[in-house]
Amino acid sequence: MQHPERRLLISVDMERYSRRSNLQQYEAQRYFRELLHEAAGAVGLDRVAWTTQQAGDGELAVVPREVSESRVIGRFVPELNRRLRNHNSSRLPAARIRLRVAVHQGLVHLDGANGFPGNAVIFVCRLCEAEPIKRALATFPEAGVALVVSTEIFRDVVTEYPEEMRPERFVRIEVAHPDKDFREYAWLCVVDEDLTAVVVPGVSPTLGEDAAQAAEKLVDTTEEKAANSATEHGEIRTGDIRVKGQNAIGSGATAIGSLGRDANFGTSRGNPQ
Repeated sequence: MQHPERRLLISVDMERYSRRSNLQQYEAQRYFRELLHEAAGAVGLDRVAWTTQQAGDGELAVVPREVSESRVIGRFVPELNRRLRNHNSSRLPAARIRLRVAVHQGLVHLDGANGFPGNAVIFVCRLCEAEPIKRALATFPEAGVALVVSTEIFRDVVTEYPEEMRPERFVRIEVAHPDKDFREYAWLCVVDEDLTAVVVPGVSPTLGEDAAQAAEKLVDTTEEKAANSATEHGEIRTGDIRVKGQNAIGSGATAIGSLGRDANFGTSRGNPQ
């Protein structure tokens, strides 16, 4: 097993794919790939270098390390939206291609036997499957792309390097899959539409908060909950060191560092034996 790599992950799904006839699915797949490649090429991205896992109605892409996150979100996504709108303008609703796009980053194994193992992969796919993003795309029949990004991506990329995106058009949503024990916050927009001006079930405004501050608050809250949970379970974290045991102090306590080895602490001064 190779070491995992931290990468940008993109999950893409076609709207209403299963409702198409066999021939319509065949055509949709062909145009789907063409439009993705053309949009990437138009903004200087080489899609051939992307590592992808294909599905009939979409794909999961692991983007190369050297690719700029701001270019993917701030230029590739808007370009894809423009091309989809142009493609759909001359087609009946049943033949149109409209996409849900989710973006996240995290550790992923690229040498999996049947895909890309990693919680970040599961996370980005859960975002793409969220009901609020489906409802938001359905609210705007002429739209090409509904984009949902993790809180970290929104804070670090969208608000800092917006390129052609408008951070104020993003709204905060809760992504919940109770049957899969998944509940997280994310940020959603329908490209070139004002989602903040309509009421969509499951989509909440930022309640007047500055978007970047709201994203920062969510990240801080998540980290605080993780720290509290560790303390409740008799565990103390200091940087890369996690100490656990009887009250996390004294004889029998265990320290676990980044190398994954346990160091037992003695009774005299707490020095590793």
